[in-house]
Amino acid sequence: MKLGEWTFRAFHDGRFKLDGGAMFGVVPKTMWEKSHPADEHNRIDLDLRCLLAEQGDRRILVDVGMGDRWDEKKRGIFAIQRRPNQLVAELAEAGITRESITDVVLTHLHFDHAGGALRDGEDGPEPVFPNARHWIQKRHWDWAGHPSERDLASFRREDFASLEQAGLLEFVDGPGEIMPGVRVKPISGHTPGQQVVEFHTGGGIVAFVADLIPFMSQLHVPWIMGFDLNPLLTVTEKKQFLTRAVEDGIIVVFEHDPENEAATIAFEDGRFVPAEVFTLADGPQGDGE
Repeated sequence: MKLGEWTFRAFHDGRFKLDGGAMFGVVPKTMWEKSHPADEHNRIDLDLRCLLAEQGDRRILVDVGMGDRWDEKKRGIFAIQRRPNQLVAELAEAGITRESITDVVLTHLHFDHAGGALRDGEDGPEPVFPNARHWIQKRHWDWAGHPSERDLASFRREDFASLEQAGLLEFVDGPGEIMPGVRVKPISGHTPGQQVVEFHTGGGIVAFVADLIPFMSQLHVPWIMGFDLNPLLTVTEKKQFLTRAVEDGIIVVFEHDPENEAATIAFEDGRFVPAEVFTLADGPQGDGE
């Protein structure tokens, strides 16, 4: 999809499964399982979708999936479905080398968003994207280094600590434009300092919303995750974002939805709903590409 001077493509690091109840909190299973069927262990599919945005000589990757550094026990627990080096392999198949990525914007450091930042090298973990600046909210970096007992299992410090040692980190303090046309906004209901990443192209806005709205079904404001540390804040943040998405015609990219990649948003009968659902390869109708 092309907007202004920007090109957007989705790449994948595979899929995995998490408990459906945890993904939908207090929402009854009879409601969410219609669109997210669970397996015999009550687990549902999550995609590991990453966004590549290109403009001029800049190649920006938003989130990097789970990566390869998982033992067989954890692969079974999370039902990880991916080939070795999947994200890097998909990029390579599109003619994009990992060395050519100029920037990696991490929405947050949970293992399914930042696990693919490092790989096992001869001397220990090494950056997968060695020439990229890695952008993260400073507040979230500090939290990830000392998480609470409630969310400790969501972080694997070995997934990101070496980035600091390699001198590849760029800390962000609050909302702002980190590169021309690239704006981040911290949202903290899910985890302190998660950031929504927006691309303001001159021809429209593309937003990668990460765990603010993991699935399209969660456009319904009360449908939030049990993983959220501050659920009432998530409700407020989601309503604020979706209100602006309707007003500004923002294209929303869903990170974890296995079936629905992107959508524009409408407000009908007191609810936020998808106006048009599409892939980035096709773009919305009227995209002109």
